[in-house]
Order: sequence, then structure tokens, then C-alpha cells
Amino acid sequence: MVTHEFHPHRGGIAVYAAEMATAAAQLGYAVEVWAPALPTGQQESLWPFVVRRLPIDSSHSLRNQWQMARELQRQRAQLHEAILYVPEPGPLLSILLLQFFHKLPPGRLVITLHGSEILKLAFRPLMRWSTRRLLAHADCVSVVSQHALQLLNRYFPNTTKKTVIASGALRADFHSSPAAATLRTIEPAKGKTIILTVARLHPRKGQLRVIQALEALPPELKSRLEYWMVGGHSKEGYETSLRDSAARAGFSVKFLGDVSDAQLSAIYAQADIFAMTSMPHRFSVEGFGLVYLEAGAHGLPVVAHAIGGVPEAVIHHETGLLVSPDDPAALTAAFAQLLRDPALRRRLGAAGNLRARSRTWRDNAITLFGLPPTNSSA
Repeated sequence: MVTHEFHPHRGGIAVYAAEMATAAAQLGYAVEVWAPALPTGQQESLWPFVVRRLPIDSSHSLRNQWQMARELQRQRAQLHEAILYVPEPGPLLSILLLQFFHKLPPGRLVITLHGSEILKLAFRPLMRWSTRRLLAHADCVSVVSQHALQLLNRYFPNTTKKTVIASGALRADFHSSPAAATLRTIEPAKGKTIILTVARLHPRKGQLRVIQALEALPPELKSRLEYWMVGGHSKEGYETSLRDSAARAGFSVKFLGDVSDAQLSAIYAQADIFAMTSMPHRFSVEGFGLVYLEAGAHGLPVVAHAIGGVPEAVIHHETGLLVSPDDPAALTAAFAQLLRDPALRRRLGAAGNLRARSRTWRDNAITLFGLPPTNSSA
């Protein structure tokens, strides 16, 4: 596996990469992950596979692309009998470079596409031609949702017969998170209903839409709620816009920043409703959203926009409420419905919990790689 996003980097793709590597190792594959250098002073976590740290960071800069391409070429002989797995766009760009020099690594090539990169690659003519060539060479192309599959088939129809869906599951360490009672570091005001968003502070994640929708609630409902945001890495001055809106919202808004997984588990346990109202933003789209599964596993009903692959992560009227991103009034109405109906919150949360726990990374790894020969009878 070659990836620019890996632990300790936060985010859905980093989780996806680590969990797929773990699942493949548990199936019996000898897994080696090539990942960015660790931050200064941080030690490597314990993994059931080998991790090689390269002199790159988590960005998709030309320098990182070149460094990854050089390493792939340097280790070309080692990869002759290997499955080369590319779980995200960073190393994919490196391999696009290599194919111009007829230096593609030998062996079997498996690529995962999440959604946004399909659009970015498709709408640049040279990139589109180059990607079509590379995908023709791939042995398997996976996507995380039916929505991503439709995008792929529309722009790269030569992949139709080799594409599978592997949308992800809960983190493997989810069950080992400490009980909320031991980490109640953030106390809501007495009697408040907590609405929670867990996402980086980015226009695509839609936190501003949540504040605006809650601000439009009747006064008696606004007086009963708090809105908590977990996440950092603000882009495009978005945090400033959020804080300005929060200051005049008429209800309590708390910016909790980045938190550890243990703290996050406690915060989920204190929340009553999960909201992530993803928005269309340039070429960026929500391919699936592992965080919706995580919220469901904590028994939270979800409010979200019906966009991209979100309707595959959140089932309308079963695990949450979905509304159009073009209908702010419907978003306010969805929040009002859940604030007024605790029984509905419990029903949706219970269904979300069952659905989240029914999915496994093992199944996804088998879909992508199959069982290794020694485990063919498993």
C-alpha cells in the first residue's frame, strides 16, 4: 500500500488506508505500507504489518508525487510479485507520472477512488487521458459508493468490468474506546440537547449551514440546544465565518478543535443528534462519509444533506433525516422534528447502531484482494 494519508494524519482516507491494511494482514497477506514521515518526536504505533516512512508529508504536492514515484521505481523489482494498492489520490498522481516513462511497477494494481478525485481527473483533458490509460492497466478499481461508481462509469467507462464497491466500516478500535463517564471534559448546560458535527472546518462540510438552520428555529427550540463542532484545519477563512455566525446565533456554539479518539468517544456519548450537512464545493464531493457510521454506532440520529454518496451512509427515515442542500427550510424542519421527538431520535439512533456494526473491513479487503492462496479454504 502506498499512501500520502496515514496515521497520525486524521481524516476518513487515513482511517480507510489503515483499516484496509490491517484487514489484509489479518487475512494472511504480508502487508507493507509506504506512508509519510512521522512528525518530529512521535513514535510509530504498533501495527500488524510493516510501515516504511518516506520523506514526504500528507499533501499532494509535486515534490511528494516525485518522491513517491522515485521510490516506486527504485523498488520496482520488489513489486514484481506484489499487489500494489493505491487507496487515495496522492500516489495515484505519482503513478500517472510514471506511466509517461513506461515505468509502471509490475505486479497487480488495485486502485480505490473516493469521489472527488474522479471529477478532478475527468475535467482536465490531459489528466483524463492519462487516467484512462492507467485505469485500463489496473487489475481492480474500487469505489466507496454507488454514487462514485456512477461518476467513474460516466467519465471512465473502460473500468466498468473491473470495478467493485468497498465503502468501509467502523474503526477496528471503536469498541475499545473508554466509557464516556471517564472523560466528561466538556459539560453541556443543564437540560440542553447537544447537536454535534465531527469534520474538518471546510466549506464542503457544511457547518455554516447547520448554524443557519438552527438559527431559524423557533425561540423555544433554540433555547434548548447547544451546537458542538469537533475539527480543525480551517480552509479559506471558513473558521472566521463560522465564529462570526456563532456569535450572533442566539444559542451556544462550542468549537472543540481537534481531539483524541478517546475524547471523541466521550463527546459522541454526550451528544443527542449528529449533523454533517455536506455541500457541493468546486470539484469536491462527499463520496460516502465514514463519520456517519461512527455517529450511528454511538446511537445518534443523523441530519445530513442528500448529496454524493451520503444517502448510502445515512438511510432516510431509517437512520437519519436527509434533505436537499438547496432547501434550507427543510433542514431547519428536520432539526425541529428531532428536537421535539426524543422517541424518533432513539429509533433512528438504534437503527444506525445496528447498520454501522453490520459492516466489516474484512469483507472489504476480500472484495478488493480476494483470499490469499494459503487461506483459500477459509
